[in-house]
Amino acid sequence: MHEPTRVIDRQLAAYNDRDLDRWLATYAANAEQFLADGTLLAHGRAQMEERMRARFADRHLHATLLHRIVVGETVVDHERVTRSAPGGIESVEMVCVYVVRGGEIVRATFAFG
Repeated sequence: MHEPTRVIDRQLAAYNDRDLDRWLATYAANAEQFLADGTLLAHGRAQMEERMRARFADRHLHATLLHRIVVGETVVDHERVTRSAPGGIESVEMVCVYVVRGGEIVRATFAFG
């Protein structure tokens, strides 16, 4: 069994490299992504790929890990994400809650600050 933090470290590295295929490979085929209010963002890799393709084309995209908490198969990351915005480059803070099973992310929930 893979240690959950290793999976999330691989996911974060792929995100920062803007490597969509490598990033998707960290997720289970039927993984789900949600907003903190319960809104479904994507179900399965195909929807995640569609949702993230434009974001990964942003040359300013970068996430910095500020703090991490790990409890069993759940990893909670506090991150600062820098990205392009209509008015220029912006940074937003977010909390990402990942559930990792069998070496893959099965569920991710995001809260933006």
